[in-house]
Order: sequence, then C-alpha cells, then structure tokens
Amino acid sequence: MTQTKTLIVKGNGEKEFFDAEKLESSLVRSGASPETINEIVAHIGELKDGMSTSQIYKHAHFLLIKIEKKAASRYSLRRAVMDLGPSGFPFENFIGEIMREKGFTVETDKIVMGECVAHEIDVIAYNENKLIMMEAKFHNELGIKSDLKVALYVKARFDDLKEKKYFYGKERNLDEGWLITNTKFTSTAIQYGVCCGLKMVGWNYPLKGNLQDMIEDGDLHPITCLTNLGQHHTNELFGRGVVLCKTILENTDILKDVGLKDFEISKIQEEISNL
Repeated sequence: MTQTKTLIVKGNGEKEFFDAEKLESSLVRSGASPETINEIVAHIGELKDGMSTSQIYKHAHFLLIKIEKKAASRYSLRRAVMDLGPSGFPFENFIGEIMREKGFTVETDKIVMGECVAHEIDVIAYNENKLIMMEAKFHNELGIKSDLKVALYVKARFDDLKEKKYFYGKERNLDEGWLITNTKFTSTAIQYGVCCGLKMVGWNYPLKGNLQDMIEDGDLHPITCLTNLGQHHTNELFGRGVVLCKTILENTDILKDVGLKDFEISKIQEEISNL
C-alpha cells in the first residue's frame, strides 16, 4: 500500500506523513475482515493536512462500529485503557487485576517503610516465589511519555525498599520493582532501565510481555472497551472496584445493581463474549 503525503499531527504535537500501513496493522490486530479493513483505509485515506492521530482513530473507530462492532471493541483497547483515568486509581486496580490473573496475591495503594523513608506503593504483588512492588504511571494523553526523570525517581525508591524485609505471605525482601505505564517510555528512560536493571513495562515495551500483550494474552479487557456501556454506569462499576470485562461476565448481577435493564445487560454480555 502506498503512503500518502498528508501531514498529520501526533499526540506529542510532532508532525509526520500519514502511514496507511500503520492504520491497516492496527485494524488487522482488531480482527476486522480484509474487506472492512480495505474500506476503512480507503475512506481514511481521504485526509486533510493537520488532522490529528486522535481524529483519525475516532473516525476509524466510528466506521468500525458501523461495520464490525466486535472488532471495534478490540480496536479501541489502547484508548480504553486511557479511559481508565483521569485519577489513575482505576488503572492501578486494572494492573492489580492483571497480576491476580497471573496467580499473585495483590494489594493496592499501600504505604511501605523503606530503609530511609516511607513510600506510597501503587501495586504490591506476591506469590510463593516473588515479591513485586509496582509504580503505575498513568497518562491520559497518548503523546505523554515516561521519561528519564521518572525512571531515576522510581529506581531510587526501589533501592530504598530493597534494604528492608517485609511480611507478604512470609518474611522476605523485595525481589522486583516495576515501572509500568499505559503509554511509552523515552529512549533515554529505556537506556537507563536496561543499564540499571529496572523492570519497565509500557504499552509496546518490551517487545514481548508489554502491557498490550499482558491484556490480550489473558483476555483482560477493561470495561472501557465496551461500546454498550455508558460513562455513568462505567463510573458506577469503577466505584465498586470493577475494571475487567471478565468480572462482569462472571457476575452479571452487578450490572443490575448499577441500574442496567435486562436488554442492555444482554447486549453487554454479547459484546464481552465477542472480545
């Protein structure tokens, strides 16, 4: 597929030429049919200079909902994770749920004493073999990256925590400190993390085992993926600690508890099953 010469604006304000292959790849990953992909790429190809990547996404998502609603829910995954904001607390809970699915016992938003000072830890995950403490950096704009300053700050905190023993299942030291974000890292942050051994997980970093992989491999889609669930009911579910579609499927009564009608619940169940 040939690249157009239309200039678009990325989330960080930089300009680049629109690359239809990037759009095509994201649509392929959503599970859309080849016919649908060709139709949307052809339609989006008629762009004007200055359009933002966000506008392109919204337009493609709108078309996908009209043609293949099942694929639309998958296509919106990255934005759905971003919609866990703006406070960041649902994102911490979401990361906690991912770790639970991996077999860890999880605690969130805890104050833990280090060798020198106390630290507020977003997510603590432990099993028989490993104790992990995680700093969850949530950003509500795609263009914002976690930079070197963030990596330095997080590494210093974990160095202080490693000097102490804790009781999580048993008396132990901290095995791993993670910096996890829903967007990307700057190249210097990655360089530093690799050099000093800081575990860093972003939307597409590392190449394998990144946040997108963790979500898709475990079928751990956030409820913000659902096109049949409005913002009001989403916030109601957040307030009850529900962040995963899987949780709804296991206990649909919770949808009645937040005021949804039977026909609305059926649509949501079908959408989750299609994910």
